[in-house]
Amino acid sequence: MIHFSTFQRGFLALCLALWLPAGAFAQAGPFSGGWVLQTDGSTISLQSVKNDIKVEISSIAKFTGSISEQGAAQITIAMDSVDTKIDLRNVRMRFLLFETFKFPTAQVTLQLDAAQLADLPARRRMTMPVTYQLTLHGVTAENTADVTVTLLDDDTVAVASAAPIIVPAADFDLAVGVTNLEETAKVKIVPSGTITFDFLFRRAGTGSVASQPAATEKPADAALEVKGDFDAEACLGRFEILSRAGNITFKVGSARLDASSSALLDTLLDVIQRCPGMNIEVGGHTDDTGGNAANQALSEKRAASVVDYLQAEGVAEGRLEARGYGEAAPFLPNDSAENRGRNRRIAFKVIGST
Repeated sequence: MIHFSTFQRGFLALCLALWLPAGAFAQAGPFSGGWVLQTDGSTISLQSVKNDIKVEISSIAKFTGSISEQGAAQITIAMDSVDTKIDLRNVRMRFLLFETFKFPTAQVTLQLDAAQLADLPARRRMTMPVTYQLTLHGVTAENTADVTVTLLDDDTVAVASAAPIIVPAADFDLAVGVTNLEETAKVKIVPSGTITFDFLFRRAGTGSVASQPAATEKPADAALEVKGDFDAEACLGRFEILSRAGNITFKVGSARLDASSSALLDTLLDVIQRCPGMNIEVGGHTDDTGGNAANQALSEKRAASVVDYLQAEGVAEGRLEARGYGEAAPFLPNDSAENRGRNRRIAFKVIGST
């Protein structure tokens, strides 16, 4: 008879656990009970290149995810939680690139195939292709990427990108946003980025928690703005960025605001209220189409319409001043339809303090 010490028995048990199919995972099926993405231990990173050589890495602070019992997986990402570790850079990403006031979330969906995971209990770790749909900036595109799946135990699985996933800006209508970033930050940006992720999933009902930031999390950790009033630098930077956002629009030849403008105007309202010591000029600008006098009058009326909207929402009358510039201060040369579109704008600047 062979006798084993306590250590030997424990070692043999570990070997069996590593080499034999995991019990519940193999017997009940890979998706049994459903799975919940865990914020603690999970990461999403964005990589971009500017000036040809400088790689910048940003993180996503807020996201949720799950896998159903049928293998339907989804990840929902709060795009206002993109964190570059610099406040005004975060604001540029939100308002000039991702336009989070219109498209607050991105979503990844895919249907997992149980057959692809049949060998996972024995292999413990495997890389496989998955076809997914990414909805970003109001555009949905399908692609395939390799992911690495690691079975940590019957109720815990790690899923990570096997290589950076390329996201071309043009595929998601982000090319204009890239241009806006370049002009504002005075840099050259490669018009595509990459995403990497490392997710931890727990089987539902096994002590898993919803993937939400902890209550004690500091706002800066989630790339969310601080509570209360902004300081002077934050205010000035936000007014400059909002002036370039280009999402305040009017009916053709009219000073009547389009309903689609309310998303940015409500964001502007929040900024003005959180910069209480500052008076703001609302400037109307046109392109050079039409006569100068007509453009001047139209720019004045459009600026006044924005002021009326903000005052109706509670901004004190003395804090806002409407001014029309007509075609006198173009942002870009009026030599193309695209440039003319960008010259038709509402801009904001601080003109005094209370």
